[in-house]
Parts: sequence; C-alpha cells; structure tokens
Amino acid sequence: MGTDKPDAVVTTGGERAFMVRSDRNRIATGRSAPPETWNVEMTIVSTSPDNRSVLDRRSLALLGCTSFAVLMPAGIFAQELENANDTTMLQPLVVESGDFLDAENDARSIVAGRTTGGSRMVTDILDTPASVSVITSKEIQDRGAQNVEEVLQYTPGVLTGFYGSDDRFDFYKIRGFDAHAYRDGLPLGRPFGGVREEAYAFERVEVLKGANSTVFGVSDPGGSVNYVTKRPRSERFGEAYVTGGSFERKEIGFDFGDNITADDTLSYRLTGKFKDSDAEYDYSRDDERFIMGGLTWRPTADTNVTVVFDHLSRDAVPGSGGHPVGSDFPRSRFFGEPDYNYRGTDRSTLSVMLDHHFGSGLTFGANARYSHAETDFGYAYISSTPTDGTTIAQRSFFGNDTTTENFVADAYLQYEASFDSIDSRTLVGVLYNDFVSDNDTFFGPAPTINWSDPTYKGAPASVPLYSSARTDQTTKAIYLQQELTIADRFIATFGLRNDWIDTERTNKLTSVTSVGDISEFTTRAALTYRITDELAAYVSYAESVVPASGLTVEPERGEQYELGVKYQPVAFPALFTASVYDLSKKNITVTDPITMLPSTIGEVRVRGVDLEAKAEFGNNWSLTAGYSYLDAEIVENGAGGNVGNRPQFVPEHMASVWVNYRLPESGMRGDMNFGLGARYTSSYFFDAANTMSTDSSIVFDASLSYAVKENTELVVNVSNLFDEKHVDYGGFGADFYNPGRAISATLRHSW
Repeated sequence: MGTDKPDAVVTTGGERAFMVRSDRNRIATGRSAPPETWNVEMTIVSTSPDNRSVLDRRSLALLGCTSFAVLMPAGIFAQELENANDTTMLQPLVVESGDFLDAENDARSIVAGRTTGGSRMVTDILDTPASVSVITSKEIQDRGAQNVEEVLQYTPGVLTGFYGSDDRFDFYKIRGFDAHAYRDGLPLGRPFGGVREEAYAFERVEVLKGANSTVFGVSDPGGSVNYVTKRPRSERFGEAYVTGGSFERKEIGFDFGDNITADDTLSYRLTGKFKDSDAEYDYSRDDERFIMGGLTWRPTADTNVTVVFDHLSRDAVPGSGGHPVGSDFPRSRFFGEPDYNYRGTDRSTLSVMLDHHFGSGLTFGANARYSHAETDFGYAYISSTPTDGTTIAQRSFFGNDTTTENFVADAYLQYEASFDSIDSRTLVGVLYNDFVSDNDTFFGPAPTINWSDPTYKGAPASVPLYSSARTDQTTKAIYLQQELTIADRFIATFGLRNDWIDTERTNKLTSVTSVGDISEFTTRAALTYRITDELAAYVSYAESVVPASGLTVEPERGEQYELGVKYQPVAFPALFTASVYDLSKKNITVTDPITMLPSTIGEVRVRGVDLEAKAEFGNNWSLTAGYSYLDAEIVENGAGGNVGNRPQFVPEHMASVWVNYRLPESGMRGDMNFGLGARYTSSYFFDAANTMSTDSSIVFDASLSYAVKENTELVVNVSNLFDEKHVDYGGFGADFYNPGRAISATLRHSW
C-alpha cells in the first residue's frame, strides 16, 4: 500500500482492514459519478491470537458486505482471498459507478448504508435529510418475521397490530397517522382495505417517517413504507427451507438464482413460499401460495432491464369475531360463524424496471407495474356485549368483494455534475397511474350467540348489499428533486411535485356518478451538515397531501418540521439516529352521522422524538433498538368536543430492542445464534372522545439457530415468548386480543 495514509481502519474477528481510496471526495460524500471505476486497495493484517493468515469466509462476508456498504457509493466486487502469510493482500477492489442499494449486503447485514426513501435517488442514509429506517432481509430472517406487521414492529415511530386478531389487512401507523405503501417506489395505496403483502418477496423494507408527497406522491404526513422487490443477481446463490410450527403450520420456501449466460448478461431468480396452516382460534385457516420469478438483462455495462412476475393466492379467514367486552376467554374461542368465515386473495403482478447510463452523468430510469387482484371476506362478529348480566351477545354479518386493476408507470432522468466545490444531482420525473376498482359491501344482522354455550347457526342465505361502487381514478404527476453538495460538508435538498388526480365514482345502486378533480402542489426543503465523515445533522420541512374520502371536499394536507442527527461509525457497521419533529394534518374529513355527508373540519398535531440504533459489533453481537415519544393532540374537531384529546391509536411511548449473540463453533459443535427482543407500547385510546383505552404492554420474542453443518441451520423462533395477553382493540361491541405465543422450527440450507 506504499506510503499512502489509510482512510479507514475496520476491525472484525481479529483482523484489521486498512483502506486507501483513490477518489476521496466522491467516495467519502457518497456521490455517484459518471460511468467510471475506482481501484481500491486493501490490506488485511491478522491480529488474532492464533495469527491466522487467511480470513474465514464469514469474516470476509461481514467485512466486504457491511463495513464497505456504509462507506462506498456503489456495489463492491472482490476476488477471493488466496493463501498467504501473516499479511494477506487482496487484489484491487473495483468500485463501479451507478446507483445501487447493495442487495447482497441486505442479505448479510442488518445495517443498511443507502436508501431511496428520502429523495428517490439512491443516497447514503447519513446524507438523507429525513428519518429513514431500513429493515433488511437479514433482519427479517433473524427475527423470523412472517408478515409485514412483524417486519415493522421493531421500528421506532411505527405502531402495528392495533386491531388485534382482525386479520383482514396489514395494520400499521407511522407517527400517529395512517401510512401509504409503495413497492419499488410505485404506489400501492393504504394498507387498510388492501392486500396483505408477502414479506418473503422483498429484499428490504424502507420506512420513511414524516410528510413525503414530493418523493413518491400522495401520502399521509406520518410517513410511508416502500417495499423493495428481490431481483436477480449476477451470481449463483440460493436457499431452501422447510418450517413447522404452532397452529398446524407447515411451510416450504425457496429463493435462488444464477446467471443464464456465462458473460453475466442474463440472470434469473425464482422465489416461492407455500404454507398450509391454521390461525390461533377455532375454525380458522391461513393457507398461502406465492411464486415470483424474475429475469435481468444487461446488454451493456450501462443498461439493466428487469422483469418480475409474481402471483399471490391466500385462503384465510378475517378474524376471530371478537370476544365479549371485559371477558377473558382463551384466544382459541370463536364467536363468529364457521360457515360464513372466509378471506380470499388472488393477485397477479407484472413489473418492469429499467435503467440506462448515457455517460457524462446522465441516467434514465423507469419502473412500471400492472396488477390485477380479486379479494373478498365475510364473517360474523360480536357487535354488542350486554350489560344486564345475560350472556347473549348481538352479532352482525359483514362482507366485501373487491376487484382492482392497476397500471402505474414512473420515468425519470437523473443528471449529476460538479462545479468547482459543488456537486449537483438533479432528478426530473413523471408518473401515470390508472386505477379501477369495483367494490361491493354487505352488512346485516346475524343471529345472537350465547357465549357461555355457543351454538352456531350456519351461513346466511344472503347478506344485504350495503353499498356497491365503481371507482375510476387517474393520477398524473411531475416532480423535481435537487441536491447540492457544497465543499463536501453542506448538502441542500429541494423537492417539488404536482399531482393531478381525476376521480369518477359511480354508485351502482343508484346509478349516480360523482366526479372529483384536484391539482395539488407539494414541496420540501432540507439542509444537511456533514460535521465529520461519520456524523451529520439536518433540518427539514416537508408537505403531504391525500385525497379525502368525499370527492367534493378539500384534500387532507399535512406538513412537518424536523431536526435530526445521524452517526455512522467507520470502525464497525452501525447507524445511530435521533430526530425531533412537529407535524400536523389539516382538513381531516369527518362525516355527519345523520346525513352521511362529509366535511373537512379537523386538525391533528403530533410532536415527537424518534431514536434508533442498528449495530453489529465484531462477528458476535448485533443490536436493533428504538424509542419513540409522541405528544398527540386533536386541535380541531368538527364532530364535537374532542379538542385537546389524544387521537385514537396513538400511544405516548413506544420502545423496542432486539439483541443477537453468535456463539462461534467449537469442536464438533457448529455456530449458535441467540436472539432476544422486547416491545413496549404504552396505553392508547380506542376513540377520539378518550373514553376507552388499552393498557400498556410489553411483549418478548426470541430466536435460536444452530449450524447443523456448513450452510445448513436449524432455527427456532418464538413470538410472544411469555404469552402476554391484552386487548389491542375493543370497548365498542367486542374485544380483540393481541396475538398469542407462536413457535416455529425451520431447517434452512443455503448456497
């Protein structure tokens, strides 16, 4: 390495890596460059007691895929180590230009270094002027998360599962507000009322907290969730697993890929999950079939085209039907109607993703997705618990049939240039979204049930059609993102966007058609100061907008002010963040209970703090921790006297921690990993009048894995380790408990 001074020293497993970077400014600031390469040299010096001369494969993977991810602006490709003496010299590492999230790192580390969540442009998280949490596929696997709610439940600022044993949708809020979901930057809509996504399909899940309509489009001010789809890689890889567990769960899955051509121009990936299971209550099922295949074509070094098709089929149930208010029945007790208890999903999706580098800093990118989905559910639930001492509960039938068809496309140009001490990145794009939905809702009385001696009455001959509507919505948008890095220390970020949303809704019962046309302009502005190469502080302002449920009323608008600091040490893979914010949502739609007409009188304000830590210490310890404080208040309420109250489903405190310890192999025993987590949620109200609430709760989770042999491990996961039981939602007609203890064992082989 000559006389060059090392730019960083990374210690892992007893070895130290000294790096010298040939283009210091661009790599240190995380800016990507026009198509070119940098050569990066590394020397590995053994300092371990046994003076090992060669890094073991696990140390190399950790070093190359986690430590570098937080320092480098692009993908890193290293040649294999060869046998040497006490000092091992790697061949020069080639850092290629371009915008990469480093999916290989996501599969090997819980610490992500880059994100698209802050500005659509791939950016170092340290340089992103927003609070962003990234849950990598490695973290998802370590915790054994089975669905989106479990993926998100260790993320500060995010509340999940607040409807308890209601299993129709993914339920989560960010900073006290409903959150919109996106996949690869393209809108999916609100999770409430949508399809429960399959977590095994994603390389990572990005959570952007705060108003963000200039980034991805319409959204609530609390934040959004972006799912990043697994794509083919230019290497051979894979895993297959089999799982068995609580509630008759039987599951197999696989995820593998390879190059089709020897020159890496064509690669494939195939992912699948097949599950046959029940839920924790009687007369339930939770069966699933998921298959996803992708092809990536790289005709030149500057062009990537990826096509992904996936099909999701679920045969499940919507929930337990609730339990009488104030009772304490086992979770297994079912007070619905077995013969009218279904939740089906059948969705096919085709996605196309393209990027091309023209040279001289100019890049073109485009994502498009077509999906067709048919979903339905029907169930009976306890609608009223008597207070006269009897055990006869009122019930209602509720059902829904929905068919949706959606085509959405987004295209952009990104230009990067340098002017003396200023680096500039500019992104200009357009979006087109065509959404069509047919929705039928059924509602009516159901036979009563005696909870002391339940007798089921069978499926109803019919349930009255409550509403039937067809919605045609077309969205067109144009947006601009600008980033200026000044003297490698100050990063100014600006965002502008305008959305034109045309909606036509036809009441199929009355043949009356309503039309709504809105044009909304949103902005954001932020300034980041790189105090050191490891420490950054930022201040930001951002706006959000989402159409109201009533087409004739004003859209719901939000805005947020935020201050934050981020620390990303060079010595080991980690990211520590802290932020304080003040956000509000105005024009909240309320509906007159007599006329059923909507009006836009209402405002909610949330002030809060988010703290988060993700770190890997050497080869043996990793940590995920978070805390959130939310001071929420109803500022205006057109429905009555709730001003000054807390909005429903907004706890004041949330905290979580997950610790993982690896016990290295010894003798005949293979590696062992021990994971333990805890999630605390303070009480929250079920209603805006603040008359009913849940209690505070703490839930523990655990995992244990054992390396049976090389590349094969046995994993045991336990959610709700001590079977903590509390009411997540209730007080009206019935109570809905939190999920109980679930145990699973997985045998996984990877290559």
